[in-house]
Amino acid sequence: MLNIPRETIGSIIRKFKAKGTVETLPGRGRKKMLTSTAARYLKRRVEKSPRVTAEELRKDLSDVGTEVSAQTIRRTLRNEGLHARTPRRTPLLSPKNKKSRLQYAKGHVDKPQKFWDSVLWTDETKLELFGPMDQRYVWRRKNKAYEEKNTLPTVKHGGGSIMLWGCFASAGTGKLQRVQGPTSPKPQVCDGLHHIVIQYLLVLKRIHGTLHTLKLPCTCRSKTAPKHD
Repeated sequence: MLNIPRETIGSIIRKFKAKGTVETLPGRGRKKMLTSTAARYLKRRVEKSPRVTAEELRKDLSDVGTEVSAQTIRRTLRNEGLHARTPRRTPLLSPKNKKSRLQYAKGHVDKPQKFWDSVLWTDETKLELFGPMDQRYVWRRKNKAYEEKNTLPTVKHGGGSIMLWGCFASAGTGKLQRVQGPTSPKPQVCDGLHHIVIQYLLVLKRIHGTLHTLKLPCTCRSKTAPKHD
């Protein structure tokens, strides 16, 4: 009537007679390969040194007599909320750089929208045709990508073969420009781009009518460009 095989019913009856219950009892299944002590060690280790690899951790445990695979270590760390992620690349900043940027941010946090409408942001960068071939990872938790220990410091002009320049303002982004010729001295870069900058200034003037208050980066000011305070 219940459409249950006789073997299943017999198994249930035998279990009830032997155990006094038909519930699944605790302690069944495969035992964990790592003890809670070893798991805590792994957690502390990667939180202190996020760039350590699973293979290095496996060797650490092997040295103290615990033999497990690198995959077991990865699974244990994932259960602890720690995942291998590609580190975010951030500028290599000195304490002086950090202090200067913080002061700038505090000094401009309350600026009105009208002020930012008159700002043209510019920057240039060198791109490498062949970057580092090794793939690096860090162990980190969710939303911790930009903690300093989880990032990979980069040098702004650390070699490469092509120089690109761009700008943006509140009205939108400008076109990406390739800079030809010598790129090391900033004046040479800017002298070759001042006519492009002026074109964007005129666009901003048509949109906001605030060309006379536009803030230009002092390093990209040329003799033919209007001077701004």
